Order: sequence, then structure tokens, then C-alpha cells
Amino acid sequence: MDWKSVNFDWNRARAFLVTAEEGSLSAAARALGMAQPTLGRQVAALEQELGVALFERVGRGLTLTPSGLELMDHVRAMGEAAARMSLSASGKAQAIEGTVSISASEVDAAFRLPPIIRKLRETAPGIEVEIVATNSESDLRRREADIAIRNYRPTQPNLVARKIRDFEGRIYAAPGYLQSIGDPVTPEEVSKAEFIGFNRSGEFIAAMTRFGLTLTQRNFALVSESHLVQWNHVKHGLGIGVMSADIGDAEPAVVRVLPDADAIMVPVWLVTHREVHTSRRVRLVFDLMAGELARAYLR
Repeated sequence: MDWKSVNFDWNRARAFLVTAEEGSLSAAARALGMAQPTLGRQVAALEQELGVALFERVGRGLTLTPSGLELMDHVRAMGEAAARMSLSASGKAQAIEGTVSISASEVDAAFRLPPIIRKLRETAPGIEVEIVATNSESDLRRREADIAIRNYRPTQPNLVARKIRDFEGRIYAAPGYLQSIGDPVTPEEVSKAEFIGFNRSGEFIAAMTRFGLTLTQRNFALVSESHLVQWNHVKHGLGIGVMSADIGDAEPAVVRVLPDADAIMVPVWLVTHREVHTSRRVRLVFDLMAGELARAYLR
């Protein structure tokens, strides 16, 4: 190894890493138990040593520059190695501890993750879990989450993805609502009903053609960006909505609409940063989730 090429201070690299993870100098200083001006000088000194700008200020926080993003992989690996060395020295090398954040849709977070997290807590009680319940995409490269459940294959570099399976998307309604509109049984009749969706965009309307439906924006008397809100309104008889078949079929308050129609097949991918190859806790959570999710979608 060319030791002469290593020309920076590890304490400064640690200051950079914690600042990037915490999002601000003040939060990083609290996490490290040091004064904010001292931490700021360490980060500035590292930038000077490396000859690159690592952060840019956005409002009251900091965001990584492209150079900072590129260096994060290497510095995070250094941090993991330092933690492993400390564990080995203290005789705790086999312990798997720390926080793992999981990004999942509201439906996955509410319905599918609870039994998985229970098993994870039994398997590795030292791992603390943070669930980011969002219907938007979390940026794994910026460490908005460690692991994400997604319904498409990721294309970004530096990500590791595993296809879990495809699940069926079906349309459901409360029996009372269907009775109130004459118990429709054909796509033409169902196309006159009220629907509940994320928005009134053409994308959702186009997806409904899979069931033979011809909808317009006027079919959507109610929209919400929250899938859980949509689903609760469907159960209360306010219209027809979409849900994964494993969840919808298990809900006694609703029935399938057009049960003989072809389903919408939606892929499920489990995604993480390539750090999965170096972080034991992320690898453990990733592998456990992959196996449990494959079974969850079959229920």
C-alpha cells in the first residue's frame, strides 16, 4: 500500500461523515459531543486537504456536492471499519448493532413490515429500525434510507437490487356502495362509478383500462396522495379503489370489483446501496426482508 498517498486526517474524515449523515454542523457537533466551530474547522480543513468542496448550504442545512457524494462511499466504509475495530478490541465483534432505515410505501409500511420487523427484532435485537413511510422515492445515494422497497427496477449506479416477485393489483369497493349504484357487473357499468385514486392524471386512468374500464377525470370525486387514506375511504363506501390482492382479499369490509378481469401485475424490488457488501447489519436486514417479503405477497 502506498502510505504516502494517504494525506488526510481521519478525525476530519469522521467530521465530514457525521455532518453528512446528520445534515448540519450543529446536529453533527451534538452527535460527536464537540463544539460546532471546532467541527466546522475540521470539515473546512478536509476540504482544503482534498482540494474539493464537500458541502453546499441549502436553507439552514447542508447538502453534499457531487464530490462529497462520491467520497461518501469511501468515508462510510472507513467508518464501518473503525467501528469493527472498536468492537473487536472490546470483544464484541460478533454483535450486530446500529440503526437501519427502511423506505417503504404507506401500504408496505402499514401492512407488510410489522411481522417482518417483529422477526428482525427477535433475530437481531441490537438493530434499531427507522421506517420512512412514503409514496415518493427515497434517494439511497444521499442516504435518505439504507434499504427501499420499490415497484420498479432501479437504474442508478452503486445500487444493489433484488427482484422479489410480482403481485396482483385489484379493484375493490364496499358492498354497500356497489348496491347503491345497482351492483354493476360489466366494465361498462363499473365505468360509471366513482373512483378514488392518487390524482386525476391520465396515468392512473390508463392503468384502469387493464380492467376494461373507460374512465375520465369526472369519475374521481375524491383523490388523495395517501394510499392509506384512499383505502379507508373505499372501506367506508365512498367509491372504488385499487389495492394489492393479498391485502384487499383479506379485508372483510370490501369485495373485488370485476373479479374475473385480469389483474395489474406490479413488480417488487428490494434495493440498497452497495454498502450492503460491507455492512453486516444492512446485509442481515436486506436478506431477512427479501425472504419475508416473498412470503408476505403470497398471503
